[in-house]
Amino acid sequence: MQSAALIHLLQLASPSLPIGAYSYSQGLEVAIENGMVNNDGSARRWIVDQLRHVVAVFDAPILWRLLRAFAARDQQAVSDWTERFVAARDTFEFRAETIQMGYSLAKLVADLQIADASLLGILQSQAEIPLPTALACAAVALDVPHDAALLGMLFSLAENQVLVCVKSVPLGQVAGQRLLLSLRPELEACAQQAQQLTDDELSNWSPGLSLLSMQHEVQYSRLYRS
Repeated sequence: MQSAALIHLLQLASPSLPIGAYSYSQGLEVAIENGMVNNDGSARRWIVDQLRHVVAVFDAPILWRLLRAFAARDQQAVSDWTERFVAARDTFEFRAETIQMGYSLAKLVADLQIADASLLGILQSQAEIPLPTALACAAVALDVPHDAALLGMLFSLAENQVLVCVKSVPLGQVAGQRLLLSLRPELEACAQQAQQLTDDELSNWSPGLSLLSMQHEVQYSRLYRS
């Protein structure tokens, strides 16, 4: 990868990117509240299960398709996969999370003027902009290779989950970094699978996670928005 693309990727994957990712736990907070995640071992199992059974078979493959659609300036494909992703958010919090972060990143793309008119037009033509759509547009606009952009998204997701565990289980800082290092093979496998699945193989079937998300909506005390 060229140095410019690497720098752009690091910026997109940075926790300091002002889209509010730090304020969401994606159901993890209620799992901690219920005692399902209570140490480094259970934290790793949670993150690995999420990667294998949710992200690798739906979120990541859709991002991969959106990256290719934006690169081809295929507005219809972008709209189709955007609508499918939003429709698959089966709880109020999961839907609000991706729309809020997508809106923030899309606004950032426009404010920074990093996308050409065709890319920006496709992005802004969407009725709703979830995070994968905005991220794909930003990555293509910044000439980040598709496989690198996919890994960057996966790492950001895993890093955010680890940070939730560090703050809320709680895990120590060293334990958190050890956990993040141990996830490398899982992240690579997830990225590889995302690029190989056919459209008919995609699935967001994760009823346990959906139920936890619904519980979080009425959780008495919480730090995170999902």
